[in-house]
Amino acid sequence: MKRFAFILSALLLVAGIALAQATKGAVISAPVTEFDFGTILEANGKVSHTFIIKNTGDAPLIITRVSTPCSCTTPEHTREPIAPGKEGKVVVTYNPAGRPGPFYKNIAVYSNGKDGGFTLRIKGEVK
Repeated sequence: MKRFAFILSALLLVAGIALAQATKGAVISAPVTEFDFGTILEANGKVSHTFIIKNTGDAPLIITRVSTPCSCTTPEHTREPIAPGKEGKVVVTYNPAGRPGPFYKNIAVYSNGKDGGFTLRIKGEVK
């Protein structure tokens, strides 16, 4: 009898683990995570790029915050929940004023996604 109870408990544990893995929740992804502006002229002013964010999970994805390393880079992002299988946007604007030379910036995207933080990157050179 004890052996039967042990086997039944083990089967229930395995079934519970399998069910937990089958439910992914929200999962953040992007087809492109880095953008190269190439050479830009300081005199031409700000440049922007739009990153497409996808929810490849099975629950709504909510972007809670997008942070940048300095005030030269400003982000805007989709505020509404992103349904499973749908897309949202993160628009990153770089201001080259007073910043000649190469630049490489990481943009941290925080969400309720299963994998936690997500990083986008921009780079280029200011002439």
